[in-house]
Amino acid sequence: MYSMIELRNISKTVNIGGVKTFILNSVNLSVDEGEFISIMGPSGSGKSTLLNIIGMLDDPSEGYHYFMGEAVHNLKEKQRSQLYKQYIGFVFQAYHLIDELTVYENIETPLIYKNIKSSERKAIVADTLDRFNIVGKKDLFPTQLSGGQQQLVGIARALVAKPRLLLADEPTGNLNSKQGEEIMELFKKLNEEDNVTIIQVTHSEKNAEYGKRVINLLDGRIA
Repeated sequence: MYSMIELRNISKTVNIGGVKTFILNSVNLSVDEGEFISIMGPSGSGKSTLLNIIGMLDDPSEGYHYFMGEAVHNLKEKQRSQLYKQYIGFVFQAYHLIDELTVYENIETPLIYKNIKSSERKAIVADTLDRFNIVGKKDLFPTQLSGGQQQLVGIARALVAKPRLLLADEPTGNLNSKQGEEIMELFKKLNEEDNVTIIQVTHSEKNAEYGKRVINLLDGRIA
């Protein structure tokens, strides 16, 4: 196993009233392919920022970031975006669904980015709708769904293109406990059977236990 992700001395700072404030402070982290990691810590400890940097949605202020052997810190935005689309699925707490698109179209979007041809896309989306028991919702728009249903669609969209790395920010935050457990079991299966590397941010001790390694963040540092 080689390191899929290598973070070296990653810091993220913001200026608040002329004072440099650390959101992340010299974080070092190495993640092997096939790991399942849970990141925990109090609110404001930098968990989501760390996840966004790993997922290339945010840039660190300093430090070195390697992903799949590529030096992300040296890549141009377009190259980073290609890496992201090729390898990463992201589940957000706030869904980030596209309101103008139906459930079907939302789930199909990552496949279009990957240039998968239409007939194949249809089959993959149909299979995904089935897997998440949302076939009956495929023509609805996000605003017509409950929070839990939107979360399921967000997860389905993150998984549809079979990512090598799944990043999840409070993935069960808006689900009832039964749905939440089903999603965590699905993650576990993806990790064990399909070797998908998973990094989740969670407040839930129960969800954290699905991870094979727990990382605790405190004041922007790994405790």
